[in-house]
Amino acid sequence: MATGIASGSGQLYLREPVYRRNSYGKAQCHSTVNLSGMQNQIHWSSWISKLLQVDRSNYSQCQVKTNRKSHRGTIKSCQREGSTRYFDFAVIGSGIAGLRYALEVAKHGTVAVITKAEPHESNTNYAQGGVSAVLCPKDSVESHMQDTIVAGAYLCDEETVRVVCTEGPERIKELIAMGASFDHGEDGNLHLAREGGHSHRRIVHAADMTGREIGRALLEAVVKDPNIYVFQHHFAIDLLTTQDGSDIVCHGIDTINTETQEVIRFISKVTLLASGGAGHIYPSTTNPPVATGDGMAMAHRAQAVISNMEFVQFHPTALADEGLPIRPSNARENAFLITEAVRGDGGILYNLDMERFMPSYDERAELAPRDVVARSIDDQLKKRGEEYVLLDISHKPTEKILSHFPNIAAECLRYGLDITQQPIPVVPAAHYMCGGVRAGLEGETNVRGLYVAGEVACTGLHGANRLASNSLAEALVFARRAVQPSIDHMNISKIDRSASSWWPLPVAPLLLGDTVLNKVILRTREVRKELQSIMWEYVGIVRSTSRLALAETRIIELELKWERYLFQHGWEPTMVGLEACEMRNLFCCAKLVVSSALSRHESRGLHYTIDFPHVEESKRLPTVIFPSQLNCSWSSRQLHRQQIC
Repeated sequence: MATGIASGSGQLYLREPVYRRNSYGKAQCHSTVNLSGMQNQIHWSSWISKLLQVDRSNYSQCQVKTNRKSHRGTIKSCQREGSTRYFDFAVIGSGIAGLRYALEVAKHGTVAVITKAEPHESNTNYAQGGVSAVLCPKDSVESHMQDTIVAGAYLCDEETVRVVCTEGPERIKELIAMGASFDHGEDGNLHLAREGGHSHRRIVHAADMTGREIGRALLEAVVKDPNIYVFQHHFAIDLLTTQDGSDIVCHGIDTINTETQEVIRFISKVTLLASGGAGHIYPSTTNPPVATGDGMAMAHRAQAVISNMEFVQFHPTALADEGLPIRPSNARENAFLITEAVRGDGGILYNLDMERFMPSYDERAELAPRDVVARSIDDQLKKRGEEYVLLDISHKPTEKILSHFPNIAAECLRYGLDITQQPIPVVPAAHYMCGGVRAGLEGETNVRGLYVAGEVACTGLHGANRLASNSLAEALVFARRAVQPSIDHMNISKIDRSASSWWPLPVAPLLLGDTVLNKVILRTREVRKELQSIMWEYVGIVRSTSRLALAETRIIELELKWERYLFQHGWEPTMVGLEACEMRNLFCCAKLVVSSALSRHESRGLHYTIDFPHVEESKRLPTVIFPSQLNCSWSSRQLHRQQIC
C-alpha cells in the first residue's frame, strides 16, 4: 500500500503497487501483488534503492560543483560570511544518530551539529530501556530478526532487519570503546535484559538511564573533536534545495538562533537529518518538548518521500500522575516513561480492582508487543471508565528493583510512591513514530545530498510496530551506514560561495512589536492544544474511517484559521519564530498521519481501525506519500522558493 501524489519535479519509479492520494484526498489502487508467508517480506531495500538512486555525475553547473579529487574541497575550519556558515557536513539533531554520524564524518571534513535546545535534550536522553543486540551465545541473529518481524506485523523489510540485527553488536562494542558504561552481571559479562516481544535476553542497558549514558559518552567525544562545531538553540526552519532536472538537491539548512533571534544559514555539501520524532502532535507523550516533527515536515516540504506515518507507537506504560499519592504541582511537558524492562523483569498489569488482565488479551501476557499491550490497557480503561491501570513490580526483591530501576524509583518516591511496596499507576502515551522520511540501506533519500537516521527516518526496520529497544540499535547502525556515501558525496562536491544568495533569507518577526507578537504566540499555543486534542480524540490507539475523516477536516480548518490570524496581525510569509514554525510542523505531521491512516484499509500493528479490524495479506505494503508541489498555504510550503536551473 502506498499513498501520495507524484511530484511534478521528478519521476519516482516503483516496482511495487502504489495508492496515490491527491493532497490528502481519496486513495486509488493502481495495482496488486501476491504476498504470502513470513518469507515474502517487503523487500523495499531493493526497490527503495532504485527510487532513491542518485546519479552523482549528473550535476547542473549552477548546483553543487563537483571536485573528484579526494578532500581538496574540504573546508578546513568553520568559515562564515555575515549570517552564513559553511561546512562540509551539517547534522540536524544531537541525539544518538546525529552525534555518532558526526564523529565519523568529522574525520573527513568540518561538521556543524545543529540542535534545537541544549545538546543533551533529545529522545536519546529519555530512552530508559536499552539497546537490543545479539550478544549471548544462546541468542541468534535469526531469532532477533524473527522477533522484529513478528512485532512489526510482517511489514518489516527483511533485508533492513538483517542489516540491523547483524551489525548492531559491533555498534555496541564501538560505544563501549568510546567510554559508554553499561551494566554487567556477577559473571563480569554485560547484563542483558528482556523486554516485551523479545524471545531472549538481549537488551544492553545502563540501569534505566541507558540513553542518558550513551548521550554522555557521545557528547564528550564530540566536545573533544576539533572538526565538530555544536550550535545549540538553533531551530531548523527549512532545508535549502534547488532543482537539477528531475532531481532535488539539498545544500544545507536555514535556522534561527532562538536566544538572539538571528537567522543563520548553513551551506553544506552533505546534510543529515537526525531530528527525532513528532510525539507532540498528541497531548500526552514521553517525548521531550523538542519533538515536534521538524525534520519530517521540513523533508516533506523539500519534496522528500515519506512513509508509514500511520504507525504511531503509544508506549503502554507512562506514569499516570492522576494515580500518584502526591500530584505534581505543575503539568509535565512530557510524560514520565516507565520502561518496558519493568514488565520484562516480571512486572504485572492490574486494573484498579487488582485483577490481572493481560492473559485474557494475549498468551504472551505482559510480554506481548507494545501495540497489543497499549490496546489492551485502552480497552480496560474504556470498559471500566478509569483513568489508569497499575503496574506492579513490588513482588521482586527490593535490591533488584532499586538496582535495575533507580531513576523510576526516585521519580515515584518524589510523589509519595514506593515502587518496592506499591504498584505504579500507568497509562499509554504517544512514544515513537515508526514512519518518517523514507531511506535506503545507507540512509539515502530521494533528495540528493540529504541523508536521514534515527526516528525521523523510515528504514523499513520497524514495519507496523517497533520492537522494544530496536530504535537505538537502528540509529547506531544507520548513522554508521550513512557515513561512506556521505563522504563520497562530499568528495565530489564543492561549496559555491554564491549559494547563500540563491534564496531569500527568512526574518524574525521583531517588527511586529512585543504586544502583537505575544498575542500571536498565545494564540499559537492555544491552537497547538486544539490540534493535540483532535489527534488524541480521533487519531489515537483505536480509529475509524469516519473519525479520521472528521479529524482531517478539522485539522485543515484549524490550520487555515490559525494562518489567517497570523497574517491579520501582520505576519509575513518570510517571518519565522520558534512557536509558529513548530506549529506548522505539527500541522504537517498530523496531516501526514491522518492521510496515511485513511489509506490503510486493514488493522495492522499500531494502526487499528474498527472499520477494517483484521489483517489483510493483500494490504501488506508500506504506505508512501510522494512529494507534492500543491503547497498553497504558508504552513505547507518552503519559506523560500526553489531555485530552478
